[in-house]
Amino acid sequence: MLNEAVFADDVAAPAAANASACTGRTSKAARPAQHCATCSMRSACVAQTLDAQELMRFDSIVSATRHIKRGDTLYRANDPFQSIYAIRAGSFKTVVMHRDGREQVTGFHLAGEVLGLDGVCTEQHSSDAVALEDSSVCIIPYALLESMCTESRTLQQQVLRTMSGEIVRESTLMMLLGTMSAEQRVAAFLLNVSNRMKARGYSAAEFNLRMTREEMGNFLGMKLETVSRMFSKFQRDGLVQTQGKLIRIVNIDALGRV
Repeated sequence: MLNEAVFADDVAAPAAANASACTGRTSKAARPAQHCATCSMRSACVAQTLDAQELMRFDSIVSATRHIKRGDTLYRANDPFQSIYAIRAGSFKTVVMHRDGREQVTGFHLAGEVLGLDGVCTEQHSSDAVALEDSSVCIIPYALLESMCTESRTLQQQVLRTMSGEIVRESTLMMLLGTMSAEQRVAAFLLNVSNRMKARGYSAAEFNLRMTREEMGNFLGMKLETVSRMFSKFQRDGLVQTQGKLIRIVNIDALGRV
């Protein structure tokens, strides 16, 4: 299944953060970082496996939290890479631009996901990260994270797992676009959302999708009309019910057999 994160109901957003602490594009002022120990997303974040002492150390390298308005960018392609970002609340899409100006959605991410790892290789970001709703992130300077990884094997392993997840995501997307039918792509996408929601303590059967149908189609390599047709078919077959962005999976086993 997809290793993409998609969207639960709103989580309470923390205070906004310092624009000068990173390379992102919003104008909100910074505030001190929220403590990892009290964060509702800790169990889904890069700090999830740390013990109390390591968590205090990790807290000390998280420089700030930052608020990003819906439609604003956290960073853009070719921005210098300095930090990675743990999504504390809200959701994002990552996009790249084709030479002809067309936008390609490459991923969806929600609270607990890490953004910005695309910059590790070239020291420049390769995509834009755009907020799908009012969101907030914790800013983690990569040089400090790298230094702490030399001291904490647990954190090193967790960072490697996070990076591995990005590799899995890319390869799974290639499989989706290359081998699955339109019906299978949409079913796989919804099942992934279900799994992500369950892992975060939300309902696996009922959730809101924060992206538009058009953005979903862009990611899955499908036209808007095709995505809409697949949702209508799933409803007729008694697999899902939809009301706006609210999705209710009626028969998850049958959806998995599509």
